[in-house]
Amino acid sequence: QVHLAESGGGLVQPGGPLMLACAASGFTADRYVLGWIRQAPGKEREGIVCLSGMDNVTVYADSVKGRFTISRDNAKNTVYLRINTLKPEDTAVYYCASNYRNWGRLCPPEVPSPADFASWGRGTQVTVSS
Repeated sequence: QVHLAESGGGLVQPGGPLMLACAASGFTADRYVLGWIRQAPGKEREGIVCLSGMDNVTVYADSVKGRFTISRDNAKNTVYLRINTLKPEDTAVYYCASNYRNWGRLCPPEVPSPADFASWGRGTQVTVSS
């Protein structure tokens, strides 16, 4: 059974860094597309990054490009999202997701819609405030 568990969220000051983790179980994460999605208060879910399973190609949304970095630890079956220079507008619940279009292995040229992922974690809250 697919299970994704996010961790690492919390209250952080603007300008600081943060590392989120997504521990996967029930499948081998490095073979499939994984994505990070966020939902800010009062807004729709936004796909922010996609990591391909076959070649580790990454795709970032323009809203996070340059400040967010996705990485993978295959030994731990875990994907990380490092956020630099946090801004108040980064406040959101952050989810990792898998089972992209029935276990696709390659990210599309643009970050996928959240609706294209079938398996989700419960999310981790990130609040950026001084």
